[in-house]
Formats: sequence, structure tokens, C-alpha cells
Amino acid sequence: MNQDPKQQQKLEQMRREYTRGGLRRDDLTGDPLAQFQRWFDEAVAAELGDPTAMVLATVAESGQPSQRIVLLKRLDERGFVFYSNRASRKGGELAHSGLASLLFPWHPLDRQVKVAGRVEVLGQDDAEAYFASRPRESQLAALASQQSEVIESRAALMADFEALTARYANRPIPLPQHWGGYRIVPTEVEFWQGGAHRLHDSFRYSQQDSGEWRIDRLAP
Repeated sequence: MNQDPKQQQKLEQMRREYTRGGLRRDDLTGDPLAQFQRWFDEAVAAELGDPTAMVLATVAESGQPSQRIVLLKRLDERGFVFYSNRASRKGGELAHSGLASLLFPWHPLDRQVKVAGRVEVLGQDDAEAYFASRPRESQLAALASQQSEVIESRAALMADFEALTARYANRPIPLPQHWGGYRIVPTEVEFWQGGAHRLHDSFRYSQQDSGEWRIDRLAP
């Protein structure tokens, strides 16, 4: 693609200053999950759109990374929980490597949180409990969609959805065999706060062999 030089210049000149304030070591708790909860509560209080949206990064056997947005559904004492189709591309890559990364892009607050860790597959009881709490339309969509597979058309997808709607009109919708929960158990968590002149503040929590967390300031 040959880009118009004027358009390229516009891209090069797109920038803004980050002026919401800095981040200091004294501002941080000793536990990254507690620190995440604090920032998450502030994101909710600021009424950000989709504060639970997180970019999930995985790696294929070929070494090719891929990313997509999933939704955080629980934060517990072990890590970050979400649910998905295990037969999808992401499910295959999570099973292959056993490792993943998350990114929470809270742009209106000039904040990002990056998580790296190992993957835990949640049990059947957990999956059934969460699946039962979803709206019926979302349950039906999980049955209708063979996620990441090539399909003929949207019309074909909607036909499958309507057929399932009719089939389960008067009875509970079963948990799909390929659907369940994951937990990302963090080994590193990085908190980034934008700063003026691109002198951002970034702190990384790294889990030590003892289980304790080491906190280091990173250069922007």
C-alpha cells in the first residue's frame, strides 16, 4: 500500500501529553492483586467503558503470537478468571504453551496493567455455575458458534442460532462440552501510569521462588 505522504505526516504528528499524575513506589501495595483491585475500582468509579475488557495474548506452536479481547469475570486470590470456547484458536494455544499474557488498556486514566503468568483450566462445576448465570441468548450463542472455524455466512450462523432457540425453548440449555473457564495465575504484573514528556511511571511485580513479590521501577 502506497500511503499519501500527507496522511503519513498526520500519523507521525498524532500525539498527546499524559498529564493525569505520576505513580510512586509509596503508592503501591505489596500484593499485585490488591493493587490491581484498587486500580480496577478506580476504573469502575470513573465509569470507563468495558473496564473488564482485557487483551489476551497467546502463542501458537509455530511461534506466531495472536491477541483478542476477552472479559475478566472474576479476580480471586490466585489470579484472573475468564471463560471461553476451549476448541477455539485461543483454547488450543493456551493448552499448547500453558502460558499467557493479559493487558488492561485503561486509556482515559492514562493507565495500563500487564499480566504474565501460567494458565489453569477451571473445573466442570465452576464452568456449569458460571454458564448457568449467563443470559439465555449468550448460552445459545456458545452452542451455535464453532469459534475460530471458517463458516459459510452470517445467515448460516443465525440459522443455527434460531434452530437451537427453538430446540431449547422450554428447557435448560446444557453446558457445551468445549466451553469452560481459565485462570491466569500471575508471575509478573506491571502497572503503567502515563507521564509528561513520555517519562512514564512503570512498576513491575515479579514473583520470587519464596512466593514473595519483588517490586522494581522500569525505565519508560
